Amino acid sequence: MKKISILVSSLILMSISSWAQELPKNYAQLVKEVEPQLVSWRRHFHENPELSNREFNTGKYISDYLKTLGLEVQYPVAKTGVVAILKGGKPGPVVALRADIDALPVTERTPVPFASKITADFAGQKVGVSHACGHDAHISILMATAKVLTAMKKDLPGTVVFLFQPAEEGAPSNEEGGAPLMIKEGALDHPKVDAVFGLHIESQIPVGVIAYKSGAFMASSDWFTIKVNGKGSHGSQPWGGVDPISASAQIIEGLQHIVSRQMDLTIAPVVITVGTINSGVRSNIIPEKAEMTGTIRTLDNAMQKEVHERIKNTVKSIAASSGATAEVNIDTKTLVT
Repeated sequence: MKKISILVSSLILMSISSWAQELPKNYAQLVKEVEPQLVSWRRHFHENPELSNREFNTGKYISDYLKTLGLEVQYPVAKTGVVAILKGGKPGPVVALRADIDALPVTERTPVPFASKITADFAGQKVGVSHACGHDAHISILMATAKVLTAMKKDLPGTVVFLFQPAEEGAPSNEEGGAPLMIKEGALDHPKVDAVFGLHIESQIPVGVIAYKSGAFMASSDWFTIKVNGKGSHGSQPWGGVDPISASAQIIEGLQHIVSRQMDLTIAPVVITVGTINSGVRSNIIPEKAEMTGTIRTLDNAMQKEVHERIKNTVKSIAASSGATAEVNIDTKTLVT
C-alpha cells in the first residue's frame, strides 16, 4: 500500500497548493497513521462493489464515515453520490477533490480473501461485479485524504470539497447520472469551486512514481450505438435478403481504418472500440437487424468532433454498399478542451 499512501499525499498537496507556508510538522505522521484504515476501507469496497447508479451501500458507508469527521455532508447527490465540505482555519480558495465510486460488470478471478463474489443484473443479464477499474482505491484514498486534512483543519487555507461521484462508468440506459448530474444538482456551486483535482491509479506505473503530463491526460469517453437494418432470409439463400451481420463485420473493420488511416495520431491518440454486437436468434436464419455498441476515446477537442463525423459517414456508407441502412447514435457527455 506504499503506492496508495503516496497518492494520498499527492491529493493533499493538490488541495493545499495555495499555501505560502510549510506543511504542518505532523503531516507525514498523519499520512502514516491513516494507512491501516485506508487498507481496510479499500478491501471493504473491493469485496462489496456496486454498479453505476446502484451504489447505495457504498454511498451510505462513505457518508456515515465523513459525518464522524464533523464535515458538512450532502447525501445522496446524483442518486448515490456524496459531497462533503471542510472549511479551513485560514482564508483561501475553494478546492474540490474527486473520486469515482462505481464498479464494473466483470467477474473477479483474483485469488485474494477479499475478492468480490457479488452478482447483479446488467443489461438483462446476470453478471459478476468487481472493482476492475480501481475505484475502490480511489474512494479509500479520498476518505483518507479527508481524515488527514480534517486533522490539519486549523492550518488549512480555504475550503476543500470532497466529491464522491457515482456512475463514472456510465449510467444505465434512460437514466441520468455521473458527473453531469452532480453538476446539475449544484455540487460545484455551494460553495463555488475554483479548481477540481483527481487522480487515477495505474498498475503499469512503478510503485513510488507519480505520472503526469501537460495538456489532456485522461481521454474523453463517448459511447456509440449502431443499428444496422437489413432484410431477413434463410441462411441457405443469402441473395434473398440483406445480411446485417455481414455488413456489421465490414463496419467494425471500417471503424478501425478511421483510427489507422484517417486521424492524425501525431497530434493525439484516438481509440474506437466495439464492445458488444447482437443479432439473430437461430444459426440458419439471416436476421433483419444487428446492433453494436462501443466507446470512443479522444484527447483533442477537434479530433473528437472529427471522429464522430467520420464514424457516421463510414457506417452509413458501408451499410449502403451492402444494401442495408444504418443508424448511428453517439452519446457525448463532455468535450475535451
